[in-house]
Amino acid sequence: MGSTSFNMPSVKLTSTVMGCVVALHLLTAIVLVMVKTPVITIKPLEITPPIEIQFVSEVTTIAEPVMAVAEVEPIKAPKPQSVSVPEAKPEPKKAVQPVVRKEKPKPQVDTKPDTTTTKIVESKPVIKQPIKSQESDAAAQASALAADNERKILAAQTEKANQQTHAKAMREAQAAADTKAKADREAQAVSDAKAAQAARAKAEAATREKANQQAAAASNTPVNFTATNANWASAPSFSFPARARRGARSGETFRVVLVLQVNKQGSIDNVSLAQSSGNAALDRDAQQQVLSGKFKPFTKNGVPVVGNVTLPISYAAP
Repeated sequence: MGSTSFNMPSVKLTSTVMGCVVALHLLTAIVLVMVKTPVITIKPLEITPPIEIQFVSEVTTIAEPVMAVAEVEPIKAPKPQSVSVPEAKPEPKKAVQPVVRKEKPKPQVDTKPDTTTTKIVESKPVIKQPIKSQESDAAAQASALAADNERKILAAQTEKANQQTHAKAMREAQAAADTKAKADREAQAVSDAKAAQAARAKAEAATREKANQQAAAASNTPVNFTATNANWASAPSFSFPARARRGARSGETFRVVLVLQVNKQGSIDNVSLAQSSGNAALDRDAQQQVLSGKFKPFTKNGVPVVGNVTLPISYAAP
């Protein structure tokens, strides 16, 4: 698993620093735009307006040519003020003399500007190309810086995303491994529980088998019971035998005690005489008559056993 760099600045701090840098560059560009660029002032040529000179006989107008200046707004010169020469008062007629035409003297033009009539407009050409170039350079630098910062931010975000993805994949792999290990432990626990249950069942079966064997061995040994513990499934019919009447008086009572061996099914396997009635014929008939009956099986601890029961039988002579 790759280690996460804890010294790398946070994305929020990086974004804040970038915003401050971009704002500082924009502020610098605005200040550069607002700075007043020195304007080259081109003074226009002094233009002398035309001067009219009026003479008595003829007025000649001499105008100086106007030189055009490149990239200077045209100047509307005010209408030239005509200089009026006051007419001379007529003199009294004299003798007519021939008029001699003189050459026209060249008027002297004062080259000094007439501040009253000349309007000098200062041209302020705006040189925009350098400002645009500076703005373009500042904008390009700001754009390059912003692009560089954005690339750095994107690289940092990509690196962080890759680290997060790697960490997530490692966590998922660890979680899957833990889940598999837990499932294996649970499966092993279930298997162990089943094995333990099977072992317990086998042990219990062996214990029951041994107990049954012991009970069977114990049940083959006759157990003594009294007549009160014996229950007839089908009782025999006891009657005074005819051959025993010869030596008996009417109403005389005879008592015979027999010992019966009863098997696990309740049948009588053996009959023995425990006490005689004094009449041999009656004793023999009593042993024969009791064999027609059947007992309910005798049990001990819930297991059928062989039982010996002592049964007294009373007879009354007819």
